[in-house]
Amino acid sequence: MAYIKMNYIEEIKRLKKEKNAIILTHCYQNIDLDEISDFVGDSFYLSKKAQETNADIIVFAGVSFMAQSAKLLNPDKKVLLPNLNSGCFMADMLDVEQLKEFKSKYPQMPVVCYINSTAEIKAECDICCTSSNALKVIKSLGAKEILFVPDTYLGKWVEKKLGNIKIHTYNGFCPTHLRIRPEDIDIARINYPNAKILAHPECHQSVSKKADFVGSTKEIMEFAIKSQNKEFVIATEKGVLDRLKRDCPEKKFHLIKEDIICKNMKWNSVEDIYFALLNERYEIKISEQIRKKAFECINNMMEACKQ
Repeated sequence: MAYIKMNYIEEIKRLKKEKNAIILTHCYQNIDLDEISDFVGDSFYLSKKAQETNADIIVFAGVSFMAQSAKLLNPDKKVLLPNLNSGCFMADMLDVEQLKEFKSKYPQMPVVCYINSTAEIKAECDICCTSSNALKVIKSLGAKEILFVPDTYLGKWVEKKLGNIKIHTYNGFCPTHLRIRPEDIDIARINYPNAKILAHPECHQSVSKKADFVGSTKEIMEFAIKSQNKEFVIATEKGVLDRLKRDCPEKKFHLIKEDIICKNMKWNSVEDIYFALLNERYEIKISEQIRKKAFECINNMMEACKQ
């Protein structure tokens, strides 16, 4: 099996060079994809890399909304999603009709969408954000009240952090992060008394308030790497734990509980990436009408984060 896999890796490297392709990999993906990836990181980092690339083909080892975002920023490039099963449960909780109904309850308010949303949703919103830049993006609007979709927990975390902005949230959520309960934090405190507990803002507020640090996947990883502490409990998707264990062998890392795995993030395999590149299959296509409006939404985020 290892011999076959190694052949795939060598072939992927050859095809990348031949077709002027790059591979962007989210850090919730299986860690074995890192070997063939050009960039690995959270959604905001990968969005920027997608915008900067001179490649003709972008293979996005993530979920569908991430590949869509890369296409929005690179309309003339071919963007490929290696496995069509890689959807996002949170993004699928909100469609355009539901968004319009939500907006009708709060007319004239700016609408911010989490990047974990479809291109169709982005096309109906003013600006998007990621978990790493949500505070900066929302502050940049200068509004006293906003609408936030689809993740209620990220929206309420931002509201608490900012203190002076009312955020009306849609009732969406990440099923993986919502499996983490406050009692899991309590158990971790007992089992690992010397560990810092690092959580994602997609977690329930009752979890976030008990953690030692709350931040995006990138921020969690940076905190653990730079911290003088030697032991950590990771309260986010297992892919973060895997990379921290590899990159910081001198430190101890524990997953908050064993089932914090997003199965949609784990669909993509080395083989999928090989066949996506070989056959240029599963290309992301977005109508020009949707693309223009959704591009404005995501570009507004990019501009806000330059300030």
